[in-house]
Amino acid sequence: MASKWSAMNDSTAIVVSTFYKFAALPDFRSLREPLLNALQRHDVRGTVLLAAEGINGTVAGSHAGIDAVLAKIRADSRLRDLRARESRSEENPFYRTRVKLKREIVTMGAPDIDPRHMAGAYVAPERWNELIDDPAVLVLDTRNRYEVEIGSFDNAVNPETDSFREFPEYVGKNLDPEKHRKIAMFCTGGIRCEKSTAYLKQQGFDEVYHLQGGILSYLESVPPEDSRWRGECFVFDNRVTVDHRLQPGSYDQCHACRMPISDEDKESPLYEKGVSCPHCHERQTGERAKRFAERQRQVDLAHARGEQHIGQDMTGLMRERRQEKLRHKEKQRKSKPAAE
Repeated sequence: MASKWSAMNDSTAIVVSTFYKFAALPDFRSLREPLLNALQRHDVRGTVLLAAEGINGTVAGSHAGIDAVLAKIRADSRLRDLRARESRSEENPFYRTRVKLKREIVTMGAPDIDPRHMAGAYVAPERWNELIDDPAVLVLDTRNRYEVEIGSFDNAVNPETDSFREFPEYVGKNLDPEKHRKIAMFCTGGIRCEKSTAYLKQQGFDEVYHLQGGILSYLESVPPEDSRWRGECFVFDNRVTVDHRLQPGSYDQCHACRMPISDEDKESPLYEKGVSCPHCHERQTGERAKRFAERQRQVDLAHARGEQHIGQDMTGLMRERRQEKLRHKEKQRKSKPAAE
């Protein structure tokens, strides 16, 4: 299947392709090397996740490179009907090419959920306004709080979660199948809603809907003058956010904590480029702050030479972020009451 931009744009344009599919892939480990080789051979960067439950990825490259990689994925009969959504970027928003093996392609911590058999009903972007305008419908944003603060649909409920793992707890405390008869859910590209709507169905909620293709498909399909979307949409690449025309938005990213930051945040005395921002200032002290400052100095030098800086300092930073995530998960686990 050819990229839809192929006939519309010159050969130097970068295509950003986002895709996922829940499928039974018990041999997913053996798929890693052939896929990684295809990505590298066609100079396509980004990250693809493989698990026994399916595939999830966002990658970027030339039109021809993206077409070749998608053809490679779809050559597997289990992934033949994988759908990809594409947007454009003036430069590649990724530095690396990675294929990771995971327990889940989107982590909610509910391994018994199978979206292939029990997810909510799809609603096409063109029908979404009609659904969420119904006063009987609870419109629920399944994304994390920092994503919701950047943009969301009119009158959508913010679950105030910091991680998708917190979603089941939010449901248990705030939703009731007897009270909330019709629920419409949405997320960035659709994958989190596959699992979250399946979870609600499992918990006894009957009439559950989700936006097909997620926010990005809505922004692509619905004219701005008809839109119920307000703000920008956070994306998981170096563009940080996109606007209603899927062009890079107005937010930057703190290179210490990876949180999106506005121009106002950058005016804060707590902001130091590459070192800290209002979200993470309290954590960036001592040797850690010195290391980040040195990394930023190296980044600035590399940019002055027209190079990309992705060396050992970034590797160490990524290791620290993984450790922080593990500490956060351990803290969540200890805070849960013991089963009676």
